[in-house]
Amino acid sequence: MLLELRHFKLVATVADTGSLASASRQLHLTSSALSHQLRDAEERLGVRLFQRRHKRLLLTGAGEKLLASARRVLSEVAQAEADVRGTPPDDLLRLSTGCYTAYGWLPPILGRWQAEHPRVELRIVLEATRQPIPALLRGELDLALTTDAPRHARLTHTALFTDELLLVVPSGHPLAQRTHVTAEDLAREHLLTYDAPREQLDLFTRVFWPAGVEPRRVSTVPLTEALVELVRGGLGVTAMASWMLPARPKGLRTVRIMPKGIRRQWSAVTLAAARPSVSVRRFVELLRERFASAAPKAA
Repeated sequence: MLLELRHFKLVATVADTGSLASASRQLHLTSSALSHQLRDAEERLGVRLFQRRHKRLLLTGAGEKLLASARRVLSEVAQAEADVRGTPPDDLLRLSTGCYTAYGWLPPILGRWQAEHPRVELRIVLEATRQPIPALLRGELDLALTTDAPRHARLTHTALFTDELLLVVPSGHPLAQRTHVTAEDLAREHLLTYDAPREQLDLFTRVFWPAGVEPRRVSTVPLTEALVELVRGGLGVTAMASWMLPARPKGLRTVRIMPKGIRRQWSAVTLAAARPSVSVRRFVELLRERFASAAPKAA
């Protein structure tokens, strides 16, 4: 064989993240080591697998073909490992979400679940908050709550609710009275965002990048509460779902982004290779019951 399992992992991870730097964090290797692995794979095959465009690594035609094979190989390896391990233990639930603010509506669900499973340890993996899917695929999580999770042979999705990403501006802002804003409107603004890579932010992947524009200035802020107060103080604008805002956001207005809006699907995601434990299945059931009629409401 020309390629090894590490080459398949490399191709799949770079394709998912779009950069060697992001892939290196997921694979716990240095960027230089991954760069060497990528050159090694390309030299063995005699083709280029990625091309750099707009600071992102994009698959070539040969890379697309190899990625499809890599997905199958990695899925089969994961299935084999799951078959050997058998059913996962029912004494631990490792959970993470794609947003810190989600922990605002989780406690009632967690409380009910814990009452039913008092002997199961709940472990919230905060370090996986920004990238729960890669952590799930690496076997570091049992359940990920996230938006727009990619369709993947190794993942099972349970739809929970949809929300809409809205622009949040001060009440006196020129955009506050608009029915909607476009990428061009936002290009003139000081944008406040969560402290995450841009490829993980919907405002960039679904608004700015398709339009080929960038905001005038970008500042990262780690907490929702801080984002809200900075916008209220007139220091910039941000984007978030209405349920993430206070119930009566004094001094703030929300505006639809793009004519049709930016909607997101929240899902509970587990690994498909292994049958989830009883406690994990019950947690997903409680989530479905909670959101059967409506999305979360503002705190």
